[in-house]
Amino acid sequence: MVTGFVIRQYFLFIIMSSFGFRLFRLFFCQLCLVLALVSMALLDAEGVVRPESATLSLQVSKGNGEGYRIKVFALRKAGNILIDVESFARALRLGFRQSNGFLVIDEAETLSGSSCQLRDGNNFVSIVSKDPRQEPGTMQLQATPVQIASKLYLPVSQACRFFSLWLQREVRYDPATGLISAILWGERPAYSLKKFSSSIQDEPEPVGSNGKRAASSEALTVISGVSVENRENGALISFSAVGNSVRTLLMKPDKNGIAYLTFQNATGNVDEMTKSFGVGIVQAVKAKRFQKGGFQVALSMDNRSYRINSMEVKRDDINNRYLVYVAGEPDTGGGGMREKESQISRVIERDIEKWKFDTVVLDAGHGGKDPGAIGGHGTMEKDVVLNIVRDLGSIIARQWPDIKVVYTRNSDVFIPLHERGKIANRSGGKLFVSIHCNANSKSHIRGQEVYILGPHRTQKSLEVAMFENSVITREADYRERYKGFSTEYLIMSSMAQNAFAKQSTTLAQDVLKRIERKGGTTSRGVHQAGFMVLWTPSMPSILIETGYLSNPEEERILRERKEQIRIAEAVFQGLDRYRRNNETARLSAVER
Repeated sequence: MVTGFVIRQYFLFIIMSSFGFRLFRLFFCQLCLVLALVSMALLDAEGVVRPESATLSLQVSKGNGEGYRIKVFALRKAGNILIDVESFARALRLGFRQSNGFLVIDEAETLSGSSCQLRDGNNFVSIVSKDPRQEPGTMQLQATPVQIASKLYLPVSQACRFFSLWLQREVRYDPATGLISAILWGERPAYSLKKFSSSIQDEPEPVGSNGKRAASSEALTVISGVSVENRENGALISFSAVGNSVRTLLMKPDKNGIAYLTFQNATGNVDEMTKSFGVGIVQAVKAKRFQKGGFQVALSMDNRSYRINSMEVKRDDINNRYLVYVAGEPDTGGGGMREKESQISRVIERDIEKWKFDTVVLDAGHGGKDPGAIGGHGTMEKDVVLNIVRDLGSIIARQWPDIKVVYTRNSDVFIPLHERGKIANRSGGKLFVSIHCNANSKSHIRGQEVYILGPHRTQKSLEVAMFENSVITREADYRERYKGFSTEYLIMSSMAQNAFAKQSTTLAQDVLKRIERKGGTTSRGVHQAGFMVLWTPSMPSILIETGYLSNPEEERILRERKEQIRIAEAVFQGLDRYRRNNETARLSAVER
């Protein structure tokens, strides 16, 4: 009986295994589908808010009449504005980098500055001084940084308070105008990290209703009144003051007709200094105070009815007044003139968008039937540079997810020189980086070099270019295709590339500084020569010689994957430096 029971159970198990499993699998798939549909319905019902891309204007004052206005990237989500901390740091001319999951921001203003580290989901910021005698500090944010699409974001008010406390500078956000202002001038208090041992709290009100500050601020000059006198050729704005003479900074009107006048080491009654005017070129004056001794007024101009020609500020020493002279005249062109200006603005924006940094073209030298330079131990240039280019492309894809990477070759194939430049142009490349290894009949020569297109200025540059250009003899129709590449044509090509000469030189210098090996003795400088691969690309272009395979020691180093990865990372650091400077200049031009 026991045996019969076991046999029956065995056959039952077989039947359930063959049919039950199929039914279970079908049921499980249907269940997953139902759950997915229910989840989507719930998400739609809850009205999930997706963040929208936005930009905020940052007005930076640097003293002595200098400053700039720049865009900072942000997101709008559920009525809140989250600012891209990396973009904010770039706009403030701070250095930044990614390190072990942290966003590290470096203060480059003084050697006695510091660096800070922020991380997704962690509202504690680590601050380390460049002075080894200073103990590290910690700042606690009220809002936790959040990572969205590889970028770190903070609420705009918290980001401003963070930079203000860390840099000991006035960094403010005005929700009414959507403008961020930063005053990066004047002396800072003695630097100490102890002050960072508490959280960022709401800023206390520094001035009472009578317009006077606390005892610790009694030395501040008080801006006590404002009046406007309309004239035929503009207006005169007069600010009366009580106290010592202070420095002023006047930022000219923006596209909305708002100018900013900042008084250093001054204060005032915000309510009394905020006024509206019925007629004339000056429409309103809006005041605000800064915590550590600063007073700013926003001067709203009627730039729809008037053409503002100039503005300047002078001090009336006898009457202790600050006078702003506004030179302007009625805009008789009216809406037609404004429409022309709007059309010009749209053309400029399209042109700026055309040159938006969005595509990098990577060129691995030689390939296929062309091995390039060959070392004494059989190391082929085409293999070394292909590894470096692949590593560099992977780093760019990881660090710059918004940038498209285009390869002239991504495998061991032969690509003619003229075709490499065409690939770069067809893809809309904004940078062209060609990577090579060098060789010389003198085996003791070693080091890295970076080249840009131009007539050969030295015999050495000519020899390097001749070696790299010799690949054209492997092309079937090279005599016909390259017959125009004479000395005269090289000069004309160099003149055509002249529009990118400054960018190419800057890029070459940024890269060379970082690919040098330890000790800094292997750099052979930035040069220009007639490389055919740089002949065609219509963009900033460089050719990197990573080392000499003809040198036994350097051949050994270049064979190692560790060194190839190091070179790729170093090249990326140079590209990153170039990109940050390039985007800062481009964004500054938007509102210039």
